[in-house]
Amino acid sequence: MKTLLIVHHTPSPSLRAMYEAVRAGAGTDEVEGVRVEARAALTASPVDVLAADGYLLGSPVNLGYLSGALKHFFDQVYYPCLDETARRPFGAYLHGNNDATGAVRALESITTGLRWRAVRPPLAITGEPGKADLESCWELGATVAAELGDV
Repeated sequence: MKTLLIVHHTPSPSLRAMYEAVRAGAGTDEVEGVRVEARAALTASPVDVLAADGYLLGSPVNLGYLSGALKHFFDQVYYPCLDETARRPFGAYLHGNNDATGAVRALESITTGLRWRAVRPPLAITGEPGKADLESCWELGATVAAELGDV
């Protein structure tokens, strides 16, 4: 069985709603053979990353950048996981109040350095997430899970 690791920093109600939608999509009955594990960004470790076959990353956008918690996660796992996790699939969802451009750019830079493979471009939602936004989060989770499992 493959493992999909969700690494998230979820301090707000908007991010909680996005996380729940992503997790529901990742756990859809349409995809078999994938176990979903979730870790808070401040507690996720290289062991978690090495044990997973793909990743979903969630973060608020703080001052135009990734949250310190997700940046801390990347700082902890970068070198221990660099060679072992190349080409593994990932997806990401970000939430900001107005502009997420800097956070998207940082995420792409870090994951390019890790040589992870984006299943689709990062989902950046600004403002209060609406129904269509949460459906996009669900689709993101299902898409990354489908990359690992049997559809």
